[in-house]
This record gives sequence, structure tokens and C-alpha cells, in this order.
Amino acid sequence: MNCCFSELKLREIINVVNSERIGYIDDVKIDSATGKINSVIIYGRPRLFGVLGREDDVVIDCDRIEMIGSDTVLVRIDDDELCKINKTEKKGLFE
Repeated sequence: MNCCFSELKLREIINVVNSERIGYIDDVKIDSATGKINSVIIYGRPRLFGVLGREDDVVIDCDRIEMIGSDTVLVRIDDDELCKINKTEKKGLFE
């Protein structure tokens, strides 16, 4: 199956472990030597309308991808691994 990046960006990533929506593909990491895609990137959400920056990006290795469908990408990531990827445990604004 061939796919353009513009088509890939329209697909939502869903975790098959817990059926959680992770987000939409925003970017990809490509190995320049081989030309293969190494991972997909989901940009972090803006905090306070972007004034306080963004949350951390989610980077998912391509070996975690189970299937690429016509409108979704299914990935297999355990909950504890997803928390490490998201780095959800953040300190407060003044800490």
C-alpha cells in the first residue's frame, strides 16, 4: 500500500491495548540513509492557548504499528509505556 504524507496526516492513531485515541499524525522521522520511516510524531497540545508552550510530543516507533487503515492507524502500546512517552507527570508552573 502506497500512501502520501498528506494522506497519512489525516489518520488518527488508536491504541489497540485499551482503545484509547492518541491523536493524529503530525510528522514522521525518516532515516536519511535508508529512506525508511522510523517513527510517527504527534505534537503536544498547547497549554493555556499556547502561552505556556505545549505538552511533550508523543513519538511512536514504527515497530509498534499493527495496521494502517484507510482512516486510522492501530498501534500496540502498554499503558505504562504510553505514560513514559507522554511524560504526563509534570511539575507545576512554579516548581
